[in-house]
Amino acid sequence: MEYKDYYEIIGVSREATQDEIKRAYRKLARKYHPDVSKEKNAEAHFKEVGEAYEVLKDPEKRTAYDQLGNQWQAGQEFRPPPDWNNGFEFSGGGYTGADTGQFSDFFSDLFGDFQTGGQRQSTGIRGQDHHARILINLSDAYHGTTRDITLKVPELDNHGRVVTRQRTLKVRIPKGITSGQRIRLRGQGTAGHGQAEAGDLYLEVELESHPLFRCSGKDIYIILPVTPWEAALGASVEVPTLEGKVEMKIPPNAQAGQQLRLKGRG
Repeated sequence: MEYKDYYEIIGVSREATQDEIKRAYRKLARKYHPDVSKEKNAEAHFKEVGEAYEVLKDPEKRTAYDQLGNQWQAGQEFRPPPDWNNGFEFSGGGYTGADTGQFSDFFSDLFGDFQTGGQRQSTGIRGQDHHARILINLSDAYHGTTRDITLKVPELDNHGRVVTRQRTLKVRIPKGITSGQRIRLRGQGTAGHGQAEAGDLYLEVELESHPLFRCSGKDIYIILPVTPWEAALGASVEVPTLEGKVEMKIPPNAQAGQQLRLKGRG
């Protein structure tokens, strides 16, 4: 997948204000609009400019995009880190009516999970739902707990520049939660209009790597070293688990890579 330098495409610096980005986009949109442009490959340029503006016009997407850093070159082979947007709070629903299917794989990989938010009610418009991805450790997921989660919330200051505000919420981590599951915090999204209720905040859980254990769904795996004579003759050995050490029998003639199960210890 090729890296897209959206600032270069729009023709602005990374420090540009939202108004500067808007003016640059409008100029290029007029230049490359397929209905009037005589430029070569006008339609392709028009789509590329539209994609860049879709990200840079939105303080949330722009702030997350900026986290990728500025060391990348346009067209360079690129894969986003798996945790590139952890801790960012997105309100979703940021598309400006564009057909997002026309955008590049780069855009889809970064922002394809954005969802539309805000529902009209008889007494007003319900607030948008917000989304964020959080990292929790395996022990908290196994035992369940309540902990403070700090999220980064992009917004505009009085000068039209993107800044990041932090907010901390007390979140109950359900016992047994796994990667990919979501925690719903009711009423923690955008405030509603009129008498409509606020949107919700959905926290998608990702588990931190652990020095001993590997998690797959609700199963826990560990590489257990044993001596050659324990593998050949069989033995009873101590095995670390998330609840402490337990005894497990190694059968005679055990082989490297063989899986043994401790039922109910996941």
